[in-house]
Amino acid sequence: SRYYREVLPGEIVKISRYDVQTLDIVPRPEGDPSAFCIFEYVYFARPDSIFEGQMVYSVRRRCGQQLAIEAPVEADLVSTVPESATPAALGYAQQCGLPYVEVLCKNRYVGRTFIQPNMRLRQLGVAKKFGVLSDNFKGKRVIIIDDSIVRGNTISPIIKLLRESGAKEVHIRVASPPIRFPCYMGINIPTKEELIANRPEFHDLANYIGADSVVYLSVEGLVSSVQESIKARQESENSLKMQKSRVGKIGHCIACLTGEYPVELEW
Repeated sequence: SRYYREVLPGEIVKISRYDVQTLDIVPRPEGDPSAFCIFEYVYFARPDSIFEGQMVYSVRRRCGQQLAIEAPVEADLVSTVPESATPAALGYAQQCGLPYVEVLCKNRYVGRTFIQPNMRLRQLGVAKKFGVLSDNFKGKRVIIIDDSIVRGNTISPIIKLLRESGAKEVHIRVASPPIRFPCYMGINIPTKEELIANRPEFHDLANYIGADSVVYLSVEGLVSSVQESIKARQESENSLKMQKSRVGKIGHCIACLTGEYPVELEW
């Protein structure tokens, strides 16, 4: 298979053995930017996916670089919770000049804990999910990059595991902002009450999950990481066409982070 092109928002495409035809494009309301789910970039999509002309892996690496700018910390090495946060961890390590070292190895036969139906099953899933590469971090200060902390159940046993295996310090850096609001667009985000960012424990999250420090990427940092190359491409296309037209609006849905939904909600 080979990459041909993206299907445009609202586009109806007919694919035959001969060609790809656009049958129709449902128009957007005038001046209303698109609202592509930003969490696709953060967590859901495969890293080799291409959205809006950019590879998800590259966006995640940029998020890690931005996180290192926003939240540096004295440490000996950078690692990750395998493996969706690996590109962000590599970006963080590159930006702050620390080595990227694996501290956990993943059991590939256990499913994602995020979607397990209850807390007990999620915590059991975590216990079976990772092995510890203790020779790589014993006596060292470790920065762990995670892609998101939704409920706080997954990261806590991991920190405990690392400390018991000899980590001197464990600093958590999250390559996305805290999720505070439910998604009404079809993504399985837990209820407001279950989200760690809305619970009293969030005010002392490091202590609650057993870390030396916890810092999330800012909303502005995420948006700029996602939109940077889109804006650069638009500007370059405009300059090639010698147009002085304003760069078109770029829209992403960040409702789960800010509570500002791209459409009016009707109850």
